[in-house]
Amino acid sequence: MEMGEKLKSFRKTNGLTLKDLAAKVGCTDSYLSQIERGKVSPSIATLKQIADSLNVRIVDFFIDQHSDNDIVTSEDDRIVITQKRWKTKICQLVKNVRNKRMQPFYTTIQPGGGSKEAYSHPGEEFGLVLKGELTLTVDGKSYKVKENESFYISSVQPHSWINQGKVPTVVVWVVSPPSW
Repeated sequence: MEMGEKLKSFRKTNGLTLKDLAAKVGCTDSYLSQIERGKVSPSIATLKQIADSLNVRIVDFFIDQHSDNDIVTSEDDRIVITQKRWKTKICQLVKNVRNKRMQPFYTTIQPGGGSKEAYSHPGEEFGLVLKGELTLTVDGKSYKVKENESFYISSVQPHSWINQGKVPTVVVWVVSPPSW
């Protein structure tokens, strides 16, 4: 099932019309309809607002099932979250985050890719840049995080991130509590 189909399923499970959900998210019902039909790709900030309005996590739009074996996750078992607009491949490093305090990701951001706009959520985030350089903006102030450097932020603060370089940026990213 595609991301848009899952969004529609969650919306209907919550007993919401497109207009109801649009009012909660702060967008138009026609825009939500386009997302559900796979015609447009929402920003991370918008997808986060949709997920919050539906009482789900972003990752729930991309997974088919939860596994009870959550000790070891092979590369093939990773949940992949990607949207063309983001130019980013986000791989959840554990099979499920139920009853977990952290949500780790292996994130590859293509040149020009990223969240583009600021978003916020409860919790904290830690990241280690393995390759390339990440521009992280927190409360309007930008930071260049270079290869082998790390960052730690309060997720409550509006933040965004982008790869302004010419090569892919790879980041191991941990969100706590799981909210993605």
